[in-house]
Amino acid sequence: MKKMFLVALLAGSIGLAKAQDGWSRLDKDIELAVSVDTLKEGKYSLVYIDKATQFDPVVKQRLIKTFFNTYPKLAKKYNKDATSKVVFVMDPAYTGIAAAGGGVIRFNPEWFKKNPGDIDIVTHEGMHLVQAYPGNSGPGWITEGIADYVRFVDGVDNAGANWKLPDLKPEHHYENAYRITARFFYWLETKVKKGTMVKLDKVMRERKYNDSFWQEQTGKTLDALWQSYVANPAI
Repeated sequence: MKKMFLVALLAGSIGLAKAQDGWSRLDKDIELAVSVDTLKEGKYSLVYIDKATQFDPVVKQRLIKTFFNTYPKLAKKYNKDATSKVVFVMDPAYTGIAAAGGGVIRFNPEWFKKNPGDIDIVTHEGMHLVQAYPGNSGPGWITEGIADYVRFVDGVDNAGANWKLPDLKPEHHYENAYRITARFFYWLETKVKKGTMVKLDKVMRERKYNDSFWQEQTGKTLDALWQSYVANPAI
């Protein structure tokens, strides 16, 4: 009965059965759960669905703490309309590392057995929920670049995961996404124009991104910015 109530509650709050987010359906997850915890701090709530037996309780608490430490700050800075109800699913059947969508972040517990310090996956994936970009909003390399930029700037223990931005290499390009793009974005934010990331995130969410964004924001084209970065990449 309790599980049925929780399914109904989640269905009403985050769109349980979105066709495009089949992996984020939660009814089966709840049926197979070892435990389900509901936590709340201020206006933000987190439902933690654990399908993994003997998952490290210390890592679990660190993941939860990271969420409440980072997600409200990211929502306030980037998207005040971001969902205030988030679900974590610790899912042994999921073969990736982590993925976010539809108000849900799904994790592979095996990853944390090998990488128990990688708690800022929550920061990266939480930013994807804050982004909430619609379809055809813009290039995927921007989406992932922003999420790793946010992890670098707002992460709580990247050092504990031995996670850092890579030094620039000749084969790098801004379209490589993730940490390579994140480093370029950090350079743009700190060396060219502060506030660029907030504006870039906004135009992506509003489906207004195009190549003219860079010229309008910084006075240079994207390729010209990259060349300036390559010439002086220190951050």
